Amino acid sequence: MYYRTLGKIPHKRHTMFKKEDGSLFREQVMGTKGFSGTQSILYHHHMPTEVAKAELIGPYLPEYEENQELKHRHLLTDNVSKSGDALKGREYLLGNDDLLIGTVLVTEKMNNYYRNGDGDEMLYIHRGKGTMETMFGTLTYRPGDYVVIPIGTIYRVIPEEDTKILFVESFSQITTPRRYRNEYGQLLEHSPFCERDIRGPEKLETHSEKGEFEVITKSRGLLNSHVLNHHPLDVVGWDGYLYPWVFNIEDFEPITGRVHQPPPVHQTFEGHNFVVCSFVPRLYDYHPESIPAPYYHSNVNSDELLYYVEGNFMSRKGISEGSITLHPSGIPHGPHPGTTEKSIGKKETLELAVMIDTFRPLKVVKKAHDVEDEKYMYTWME
Repeated sequence: MYYRTLGKIPHKRHTMFKKEDGSLFREQVMGTKGFSGTQSILYHHHMPTEVAKAELIGPYLPEYEENQELKHRHLLTDNVSKSGDALKGREYLLGNDDLLIGTVLVTEKMNNYYRNGDGDEMLYIHRGKGTMETMFGTLTYRPGDYVVIPIGTIYRVIPEEDTKILFVESFSQITTPRRYRNEYGQLLEHSPFCERDIRGPEKLETHSEKGEFEVITKSRGLLNSHVLNHHPLDVVGWDGYLYPWVFNIEDFEPITGRVHQPPPVHQTFEGHNFVVCSFVPRLYDYHPESIPAPYYHSNVNSDELLYYVEGNFMSRKGISEGSITLHPSGIPHGPHPGTTEKSIGKKETLELAVMIDTFRPLKVVKKAHDVEDEKYMYTWME
């Protein structure tokens, strides 16, 4: 990410920064990889270490299914009955040691605050709008937004209307693809998006009041409750390269060619052992004999997950908005019968989908069986 500052900060870091009454603001260095990764410096009214009560809530990691036959899977996430706030309403569907994937229907605001101490989070807003209050400032969200929240960020989600979210809880940092950045970190000319497409926190609202405020913290696979004796969003200013940010899928500029382009041209983010890609409306291939539909593919080193947002995904039948398909490594996948021929001569596609490729196998959560289309594996039979 690029350098950004919001609110009031002193001229020099690690120097005295005083309030009007002469007392000191509390400086916090928040960074990754010790002191060699991206970092920001925040200035608080109160000590961020000031905790009145700490309690263990319990484990949060999902329970996965026992060994099953290797097959393609189809989950209908709009059939998930669970809802609630942006944390308690989460339904985990798939995961491995690198990330957890699921959906949440946010129907109410969070009364407490939350931080993930195990890794970054990516929230893709499928439907709905609202705000996210964070220690770095307030973000507004709308459909199509990818919201990337760094590890350790305290935040809460306040929906203006019911909000459907595809979430990724990563156990590593989520960044832009390194092949689209130069040695200084700037996005290159051939990147499908650039810095002016990225939104940081829009407004810093500082709370100095005392009281009891609960922050739910994820760390080491466990949920913890930390009750602070001051408001957790007490930052008066910050600067640096680490902060939550938003990129809308509408601003992804698709890369096209004379013949079918492989999925890496759609890459938007990367984490440890996984990538996230955006399939957006685009012109099809323009070779006179091109076949726009993808070829059959043996993904022998990665699992492919697709979350269908809207439109008619031209290589699939029987898919609806909110569907997740999983095409696991070890067996080939590809277009459904008739879709290859049907694609010939088409000039454009209006599909919108998010793809997550993982380089270690994904495991299916037991509760995902409640929304699974068991017949999906056999839909290639002509």
